[in-house]
Amino acid sequence: MNKTKVLVFAVIALVALNFGIIGFLFLSKNNDGTRGRKMPREIIIEKLHFDANQIAAYEKIIQDHQKKIKGLDDSIRVSKNELYQLLNSDTIDSSQKDTIFFKLADYQKQIETTHFNHFLEIKKLCKKEQLSDYENLTEELSKIFSHPRKPKNNN
Repeated sequence: MNKTKVLVFAVIALVALNFGIIGFLFLSKNNDGTRGRKMPREIIIEKLHFDANQIAAYEKIIQDHQKKIKGLDDSIRVSKNELYQLLNSDTIDSSQKDTIFFKLADYQKQIETTHFNHFLEIKKLCKKEQLSDYENLTEELSKIFSHPRKPKNNN
């Protein structure tokens, strides 16, 4: 084969590969039109078979929950900044450091309590026939809210 035939073959192969990749990306969409993982909100609505009224109430619960968590996350950020500012001192006051550690632990406890109470509120939204779905959901919560795994970087 001469160079022209090899080049034509390579171009055709690359074009076919591009079409294959584009087709895969379009076919790999979720039912809601998004790619990748579904949002926890959609998973919960789907698994609990919420009706329109329940979804509206759930949206309100989500907004309240996000507001509380944002406030706690902000408090954690401020405390971490205080903690890391101690690194600029020649001597670190261990009682000051411990106080910040205790504040951080308390904020984390408040976050977990807020999450727990959030799911108790969701349970209150459920009708009697949805409670078994709720129980099944609680067994999957850690998987639903885990962050997607990032591929290992072997560098």
